[in-house]
Amino acid sequence: MSQAESEHIEVIDATTGTPALTIAGLQAWYGESHILHGVDLTVNRGEVVTLLGRNGAGRTTTLRAIMGLTGRRTGSIKIGERETIDLPTHKIAHCGIGYCPEERGIFSSLSCEENLILPPMVGASKDAMSLDEIYEMFPNLKERRMSQGTRLSGGEQQMLAVARILRTGANLLFLDEISEGLAPVIVQALARMIMMLKQRGYTVVMVEQNFRFAAPLADRFYVMEHGRIVEHFGASELECKMPVLHDLLGV
Repeated sequence: MSQAESEHIEVIDATTGTPALTIAGLQAWYGESHILHGVDLTVNRGEVVTLLGRNGAGRTTTLRAIMGLTGRRTGSIKIGERETIDLPTHKIAHCGIGYCPEERGIFSSLSCEENLILPPMVGASKDAMSLDEIYEMFPNLKERRMSQGTRLSGGEQQMLAVARILRTGANLLFLDEISEGLAPVIVQALARMIMMLKQRGYTVVMVEQNFRFAAPLADRFYVMEHGRIVEHFGASELECKMPVLHDLLGV
C-alpha cells in the first residue's frame, strides 16, 4: 500500500473509537497577530459540530489553522490518530478533509460539470460521490451542468462548492458560513443535504452565523470568543443554554 493510500484510509476507518478530529492547545497567528489562544475541541466520527461566535471570534481561523492556511501554529491537531500540526496543506487534505471556504472558489473558466470533475481524490474512493449521486442530491446542478460556474446563482454556486468536495472522497467536511446570504429555499435544501451526509456517515464541522440554520442540525456546539472556546454543550442542552447564547451571540 502506498503512503497516499494509507493517508486516504486513516480518517475514514470508523471501526475504531478514535475521534475524527482532536485539537489541543491550538495557537495560531497571522503575521504578528495572535488570533487563537489555546483552542481545544473534539469531533467524533459521524457528528455534526457547529462553531458559534460573533464575527472575529476566531471560528474561520480555526478551520484555516487546521488546514495549515494560517501563519505559525502550535499545539496539536490530530486527524484520526495522525498528528498534522507540522504538515503542509496538501498533505493535510490527503487525510480525507474537504474544506468549503466562505468565498467558494468556483472556477469561472469551467462549466458547472467541469468544476465537479476537476478535483483530485483526497479521501477513500468508496466515499467519493459519483456525478449521478451529486445530481440526485443537487438537481439544480444537473439542469445547469453546462453553464459557466460563476454564472450560476449564489445558491447554486454554494451547492457546487459543497458538491465539488463530495467528489473528492473526503469524509471530514469543513463548511464555512454556507448559508450566508442565500434565499430561505436554498438554505432549506442545504440543511437537507447536511442531514443526508450525516446519515451516510460523514463528519461535518460548520462555522455558522445563522443560528436557526445550525441549531436543528448539530449534535454539539462550541462557542468561541476572542480566539478561545468559552462554551461547549450538546444538542440536548441547547434550550437551557439559550440565556448564555443570548449574552454571547445576541441570538
